Amino acid sequence: MIAFLRGRVLDKQPNRITVDVQGVGYDVHVPLSTYYRIAEPGGEVALKVHTHVREDALQLFGFLTDLERQLFERLIGVSGIGPKMAVVLLSGMEARDLVTCVLRADVARLTGIPGIGKKTAERIVLELKDRVGKLGVESEAATVETAGDRLRDDLLSALLNLGYHRPLAEKAADTVLAAGNEPTFEVALKAALRELMRSR
Repeated sequence: MIAFLRGRVLDKQPNRITVDVQGVGYDVHVPLSTYYRIAEPGGEVALKVHTHVREDALQLFGFLTDLERQLFERLIGVSGIGPKMAVVLLSGMEARDLVTCVLRADVARLTGIPGIGKKTAERIVLELKDRVGKLGVESEAATVETAGDRLRDDLLSALLNLGYHRPLAEKAADTVLAAGNEPTFEVALKAALRELMRSR
């Protein structure tokens, strides 16, 4: 089983990259959260890998962090969730936020991910709630939502409605809110849009 790959990015496309490891090209499926953070073709990359074996195929799924890989492995253990849907879930939301949603039983936010219906979201919460707490994410994720959480959710919703991809929108929102000056929604939105323009 392949558990780790380090090499050069040969080709990079959303949800899929090719890694050149000493002349051997590995085709690796990745969530958008990993895709946006890895180097461009020619750059170096190191991935935590889950090797998925089926009767008719052997597929590699790569992640930048242990949390992403461990969460992926728990997701595919949920009835009705295969590797492709697990990648969709990790592409639609940062791993820590996904853990938070499960701990809070936030079905509404989970169904905001394209392709995830209410029954699937409820099943994820039911089957994972007692298992994701072991991933090392802070337990305060299960506490009552703060004003900062609400501002982040409102900001993220606005950016998504403007057409930005969730990983980019989340990164911009977190960058703005990390400044710690507790901006109003309007100020935060303008700052996030400036951040997104700079990252293009």
